Amino acid sequence: MSYHLCYNYFMIKNILLLLPARNLFLSHKEWEGACWKKIVKSKKLLDLLITSNERRNIVIRAAVVGFIDSGKGFRQISRELQISRQTISSIKKITKESTYKSYRERSKTERKKKVHNSNFFQKKKESYRYYRRTKYGKIYMPYL
Repeated sequence: MSYHLCYNYFMIKNILLLLPARNLFLSHKEWEGACWKKIVKSKKLLDLLITSNERRNIVIRAAVVGFIDSGKGFRQISRELQISRQTISSIKKITKESTYKSYRERSKTERKKKVHNSNFFQKKKESYRYYRRTKYGKIYMPYL
């Protein structure tokens, strides 16, 4: 017998939450988006699920977008909100792209990989002099 759920019912602290069933969506991201829209509509549930730190991050991101739109500079924003310029830069990219990506997520794809020098493993040039350690210090002597 094939039975498909249209909604999943959750009861959290006397708050009824109707989340769409996972099998109604082709991808996990689509399902997440639909669930998020339902959660955002219920302000009480949002207060229950989001920690104060997550709430602070959301408020800071929204404030940065507002400051950037008003024309404030990165230094001024970083002083006012006490966040790094790198964070402001990544939040500015939000306005150009559709989703927020942290620096760690961006590092996987956007940042350039280190290119090691091909001469690194070659022998060093022989210097024209060498030194001896003496009780008076280093004495440099030329090769003969």
